[in-house]
Amino acid sequence: MAREWTMPRQPAASGDQHLISQENMLLRELVTVYQRLTGLALQSADVGTVVQLLAQRTSAIVAVVSQALEVVTAAGPGGPSDEVATFVAEHLASARLATVLRSTAQTRRSMRLPQVGEGGGVTVAPILVGDDVPAYLVTLGDADHDSGGDLSLLVTEHAATICGVMLSRERVVAAAARQVRDDLVEGLLLGGRDDEVTRWARHLGYDPAVAHRVLAITVDPAAGERMAVAIEQFCATRAGDAITSIRADEVIVVVTDPAAERAVGAELSRLATGCLDRMRDMFPEKVISIGIGGICRGPGEIAQSYGQARRTIDAMARLGRRGQVVAFDDLGIHRLLLQIPDLTELAGFATEVLGKLIAVDRQRGTEFVATLACYFRENNSPQRTARALHVHPNTVAYRIRRIGEITGLQLDAYRDRMLAQVALEVIDVLGADRAGSPRSAGSSS
Repeated sequence: MAREWTMPRQPAASGDQHLISQENMLLRELVTVYQRLTGLALQSADVGTVVQLLAQRTSAIVAVVSQALEVVTAAGPGGPSDEVATFVAEHLASARLATVLRSTAQTRRSMRLPQVGEGGGVTVAPILVGDDVPAYLVTLGDADHDSGGDLSLLVTEHAATICGVMLSRERVVAAAARQVRDDLVEGLLLGGRDDEVTRWARHLGYDPAVAHRVLAITVDPAAGERMAVAIEQFCATRAGDAITSIRADEVIVVVTDPAAERAVGAELSRLATGCLDRMRDMFPEKVISIGIGGICRGPGEIAQSYGQARRTIDAMARLGRRGQVVAFDDLGIHRLLLQIPDLTELAGFATEVLGKLIAVDRQRGTEFVATLACYFRENNSPQRTARALHVHPNTVAYRIRRIGEITGLQLDAYRDRMLAQVALEVIDVLGADRAGSPRSAGSSS
């Protein structure tokens, strides 16, 4: 039987052997990195850990960049540092790189640029979370130039997938935590048994030893969830101990105010006015109002403070004064006056008491109403009133006498003095135009 003849194998050229050896090494490295990255996905690691591992294995600079082209985290072969983050930020200023990032977000595909500036090759992979691309994974450098960039592209793609898994998991956990927090805050706002409320407050980190206030911040429905999220983030970043919750038409913020007694503390005032100013910048065509409730210490008082904050907002809305920061404590007697359902009742009362005085001021340019208000603030002292108005005490005495003649009020009698003070508060709330109609007020000289 004849033996089958085969062509003898030729020894591989040394160049081919080097190429095969190089490819095998790259494949082994690729498998190793894949295994390490996949292992991180099964652990409680974050994207920063992925970036550090990738930077060490590829000897390149790796970063996660947000859609706003901000460096979320960055690391080099030696680990994360401010210098590495600055280096990445400088590369993000390249118009070419920015175009590539936008392209990867649209196509959902990774890309590699052989050369960007003086930093060598750049590999960009979109990080997918569902249908969104919240960030990109960027590898800067050409450490694997012998592979033509293949290793960098494959590893960066896989690492971006792992980052997407991590961010998705973080979103799920954050959503669940938010739901639990919102439910707890809802329970505090509705009130309940003392033991339940105390337990809910403890879970939220509420310290009953420190004075708190509740801020109710309205959200324009036309702005959608973006405004509510922006408000919550602003308050959370500037008041680290704040307890926040987003509701249907408002954001609730429970924040400490330890320096306050009756008046709102300066730090809390800055937080509220800063939030209002920031939302005006971000949403210039939208209007928000902020009501600040009274002091609450025990968890059972949170519902009361919230109710006060809401009534404050409602009172300002009735007066046409939306878009302001108003504290319940600053309403004074107004909180009682505004409980009257029909504001025309208040206007009628003010007109009945001081309408004639308002009419004289309008007709003759006098300042009787302002003088009377100052006179009451200065505890019926002509001297102090004169100093406050920068006039002679005899002028104040004359005006007070004329006020009595015009209105028919005896300002030295308790009842008439109280009527005049309440009428002035109504004028302060409604304004002189609404509180004193010329048609209902006669004139007197």
